[in-house]
Amino acid sequence: MKTFIFMVRHGESPKTEGNERTRELTKKGRSDAHIITELLKDEGIDTFISSPYRRSILTIEELAQSLGTEILVDEDFREMVFISDDKILSDKELYPLVKKMFSDPDFSLPGGESITNCQNRSVTALKKILKKYTGQKVVIGTHGAVMTLMMGYFDRQYDLEFLLKTSKPDIYRMEFNGQELVEVKRLWKC
Repeated sequence: MKTFIFMVRHGESPKTEGNERTRELTKKGRSDAHIITELLKDEGIDTFISSPYRRSILTIEELAQSLGTEILVDEDFREMVFISDDKILSDKELYPLVKKMFSDPDFSLPGGESITNCQNRSVTALKKILKKYTGQKVVIGTHGAVMTLMMGYFDRQYDLEFLLKTSKPDIYRMEFNGQELVEVKRLWKC
């Protein structure tokens, strides 16, 4: 039986206030969330699950509300913890770190998690969803690295190079037959 997972990477978010968990969306991020609603409103989505991070919830919130569906929050879809205390890292700090982590999947900063640990937790959560929501269409509000690691578990072409080419937001529809990935299609074209 086919199950469709719509990976929705969060929209643009400022790195100037709060911490990783509380960051909101920029004006462009909010506008893009509306476009996501228009793109996915007729897809027949059954279930919405999100990272607990505010920017991920906000990116899919309008769509869920328009369909009269609540968003279930799953801690296992949170962003990779790069450093302790959910501290915000600038892109200048983050990109070299992510490259190092992809080249050494067991590397982590103090208080952070490794690629290996992040992939294990997020893929375990995804497999539970594939089992619990078999035959349904599920939106997962998530983050670039976590999305890439989940997709990369099923198909190795989704790697660091893929991550660096994704946008904020981004949408990928993954078609599964049981736990087997059959097809991936990018839906975000803006």
